[in-house]
Amino acid sequence: MLDEVERWLARRSWSVADRPLDRLLAAKQNTTVSVVLPALNEEATVGEIVTVIRDELMTDAVPLVDELVVMDSGSTDRTALVAREAGARVVHRDTVLPRLPAVPGKGEVLWRSLLATGGDVVCFVDADLREFSADFVSGIVGPLLTDPGVQFVKAMYDRPYGSEPGQGGRVTELVARPLLNLHWPQLAGFVQPLGGEYAARRSLLEQLPFPVGYGVELGLLVDALNLVGMDALAQVDVGTRLHRHQDGQALGRMAATIYRTAQLRLARGHLVRPALTQFERSAQGFVPRTHPVDTEERPPMREIGEYAARRAA
Repeated sequence: MLDEVERWLARRSWSVADRPLDRLLAAKQNTTVSVVLPALNEEATVGEIVTVIRDELMTDAVPLVDELVVMDSGSTDRTALVAREAGARVVHRDTVLPRLPAVPGKGEVLWRSLLATGGDVVCFVDADLREFSADFVSGIVGPLLTDPGVQFVKAMYDRPYGSEPGQGGRVTELVARPLLNLHWPQLAGFVQPLGGEYAARRSLLEQLPFPVGYGVELGLLVDALNLVGMDALAQVDVGTRLHRHQDGQALGRMAATIYRTAQLRLARGHLVRPALTQFERSAQGFVPRTHPVDTEERPPMREIGEYAARRAA
């Protein structure tokens, strides 16, 4: 590990306990905080997450979060209804920037959420978390409220896989961590580089391109490093993350997308073939299934006319 990364770990890695809520509220002043939950068929978990945030961080006694938005990415279940009944504002992906047809993908809804929210600090939280703790929000928002030099904060946590502690995050260990260590060694200190829980200043997010799919976390992290430097990045330990695990083939598609996102940033010229063939066993033997790898990115939000007009209003 680079010496500068070791120094960064000592200076820019914290625990949620380092910043109690009373300190955050005193530091918040006029800064507004938006929490965004990207959701696709998450009726089983989204309601609890919304309830915890509203009950613990959006009260008269603890007004840490000003805006809570569930960005519905085209759910076919009761996600929108459950989220709305729990107290979130639900925004369907297709209603934001309707002149630009939406494409499937997590990064797409995160990008559009910048136009659907107004907070100075934007906090993203995956909607499939179980046994959710408000620490996931207060922990990563905290450094942005108390340290003006910090612009982007990732959550770090244990990720058990079944009964095995620390065995989650297979794409992180097999794909993302090797890529970062080899090509962006300044980011080698991030424990969960692909984690879906992170917060950033709007002024930074609106300058970054957003990969439309699962490569969004890697892309934002790498581009934030290039734009604002290592010292503006941080991470906070928030405990343990429990969520639904993907099957092996879904992980393969995620890995291909993340590799493509990295490859694009390494060389803006020739791209590898943006497709991945996997195999499924059938009665006739192994059947090839070819899936497209996300090859589209959305431009920095500040380049979108509707966003610029809203900010000027």
